[in-house]
Amino acid sequence: MKLWAALYAMIWIVFLEFWLALTPIAPPVPLYLHALLGFLIVVVAYRNFALLRMTTVPGRVKRIAKATFQLSILMAILGPLVYFDVGGNLTVAFGITVNGGLRFLHFVNAVAILTQASATAIAYDMWEEREFLSETRPGEVPPAVRPAP
Repeated sequence: MKLWAALYAMIWIVFLEFWLALTPIAPPVPLYLHALLGFLIVVVAYRNFALLRMTTVPGRVKRIAKATFQLSILMAILGPLVYFDVGGNLTVAFGITVNGGLRFLHFVNAVAILTQASATAIAYDMWEEREFLSETRPGEVPPAVRPAP
């Protein structure tokens, strides 16, 4: 798979993960699929970061990909803590339990992964196509560049 395709695939895998988490399906199917997709996100995030490191893409894109991989590792840690209801009986403040806080962090990190994967894919795509080299006039929305056959 080409790098640009793998970067966009990451977005769709995370989207499927959101869809699965929000769709009522009889247990244990969603749990197993959620864990499988979570593992796939870690693998794809690492692969994307490793492949981006071998390119001359600007450093910001590499740093975003690295942060995305690091967040995917954090998600792999938070997931089991949420599943095993760690801190479920321990209220921190305002009726929020430790587990409720972990669930919130799990969700916020998932949103961060989705946005960072999107930013990485778009930035790499623009860099690879050298699209950022040509500016447009204010108000102009040019058609997409067609790749040469």
